[in-house]
Amino acid sequence: MSHRSCPALLIAAPASGQGKTTVTAALARLHSRQGKRVRVFKCGPDFLDPMILARASGAPVYQLDLWMVGEAESRRLLWEAAGEADLILIEGVMGLFDGTPSAADLARRFGVPVLAVIDGSAMAQTFGALAHGLASFQPDLLFSGVLGNRVGSARHGEILRDALPESIRWYGALPRSAAVELPSRHLGLIQAEELSDLDARLDAAADALVASADVSLPPPVEFAVPEPRNVEPLLSGVRIGVARDSAFAFLYQANLDLLGELGADLQFFSPLTDQVLPEVDSLYLPGGYPELHLAQLQANQAMAEAIRAHHAAGKPTLAECGGMLYLLNKLTDKQGSSGQMLGLLAGQATLQPRLTALALQGVELPEGRLRGHTFHHSALTTELAPIALGECPNYKRTTEAVYRLGRLTASYIHFYLPSDPVAAAALFRPSQQP
Repeated sequence: MSHRSCPALLIAAPASGQGKTTVTAALARLHSRQGKRVRVFKCGPDFLDPMILARASGAPVYQLDLWMVGEAESRRLLWEAAGEADLILIEGVMGLFDGTPSAADLARRFGVPVLAVIDGSAMAQTFGALAHGLASFQPDLLFSGVLGNRVGSARHGEILRDALPESIRWYGALPRSAAVELPSRHLGLIQAEELSDLDARLDAAADALVASADVSLPPPVEFAVPEPRNVEPLLSGVRIGVARDSAFAFLYQANLDLLGELGADLQFFSPLTDQVLPEVDSLYLPGGYPELHLAQLQANQAMAEAIRAHHAAGKPTLAECGGMLYLLNKLTDKQGSSGQMLGLLAGQATLQPRLTALALQGVELPEGRLRGHTFHHSALTTELAPIALGECPNYKRTTEAVYRLGRLTASYIHFYLPSDPVAAAALFRPSQQP
């Protein structure tokens, strides 16, 4: 194995809400449309941005994070991508220097230059000062250039471009336009499959970049050889039913890949529309938006009975966030409408007007130590005693409970399974297997 080189950019911004996802998606669509192979990554835990970015690039999107994913695994993912791609794009998180570790820390660790997205909607020449500040604030950070978002006209874009120091590349401008912006919901962006005009939005954004700048590739970046990773086939022959539909869609591609590497056979099903479970040994109920589908979930009693029977038979289930809410007695949405859920976990949850938790979490389970994150708008009421509590690495007070009922494990935590493959395998391995 040897070093691999591939053009790469980390797309960052001075703050959240500047349009990083729109810009990353526009760049991915622009270059993939030209026949280039584009691989996109997302900094930190997120499920909604990657759905959009996968549609824009035509390839699965993986997370990079120095804590949750870890440096070694992040390095392996980048090296693998560099072997098959013509361009690697990494969407940053929050503002460029915000948080520990920050997007800048990640860019520096892997030698990836930064492209800063700046909302230029209420700005003229000051755009150049802001770009200069981002480029020079940390002298050891590779900085490639900037892109103006939400510009009012072609002339406005030219004013922003002309304000830049010569050392900073102009990557173009996106217009302030409903035809380009990506709509959002309470946990972030609207899911890709719900946007009937998503491809038209991505193409319009790509067209705007072509019209406003030189769109040649940035210079190549060298990616170091990763440490070898050996995964034992601990789930050889185990059939895992994975819930996947518009109610349960928050799945890390890396989790699915790992289960496959462990030897599992993944069978996808929909709790919304399927009447029966596939023939499976274990279940994985990931997060999503069950609160948007209360009536349909409540009405599908055939599926409810099938999942109850699976649990009663002593078969393993892992339920994360929305998957856990589906197992409660009752779930109530923001408007006060309720649905009867499966009743496997004694308790109920209610959607709140604002975010109730957002934090990285590490949790020590009997099976091992898993890392992940929590991000939810609902509040849970239950008398169940947790078997473990998550801890946040950033001194935050958030400590999410993990509940255990027979072979059922449930939590608000979205687990990043590659953080401990042996623990992940133990959660899904049927009891009769060694």
